[in-house]
Amino acid sequence: MANLFKNNAILVGCLLLLLVPVSVVLADDDHEQSEGSSFGPIINDTVKKKCGACHFAYQPGLLPAASWEKIVAGLPVHFGEEIVLDQGSKAIILEYLCENAADHSPAGRSKEIMKSLDGQTPLRITETPYFFEKHYGLPSSVFNLPSIGARSNCIACHSTAEQGSYDDSVKIPR
Repeated sequence: MANLFKNNAILVGCLLLLLVPVSVVLADDDHEQSEGSSFGPIINDTVKKKCGACHFAYQPGLLPAASWEKIVAGLPVHFGEEIVLDQGSKAIILEYLCENAADHSPAGRSKEIMKSLDGQTPLRITETPYFFEKHYGLPSSVFNLPSIGARSNCIACHSTAEQGSYDDSVKIPR
């Protein structure tokens, strides 16, 4: 009987050892999803060309689909600028933004943005609670520096923003 107990204990121990690496890998994946979470670059040529012609083309995962829908619907006057787009381009842009929006994105950062919104549909990324949380402690004067110019100028401080990463190489230009 003691031998049977000893063999079962060894078997259980071996099974636990097999499960530990799997749970460690899963935990690391969860951590990466919730902490790191690159969005990836914009891969839609219409979005890159049409949106990127006037400003940094923001990754869709920075806002929920409802926000992108409002933004695209308001394109005739886009934050004070007159925007003229043909219906085909407008439809392509809207579809890309909504399909990859924060509420449809697997990126951990998108999930954090959605949690911070609490049902809100902001028109500006810089109006999200998540943005304020990440930029907490930076005085407004930093965003008014000539080298930055506005809160919306992500690429001024985040050199890898075009690739969808806002964690690497953060440097405030003076």
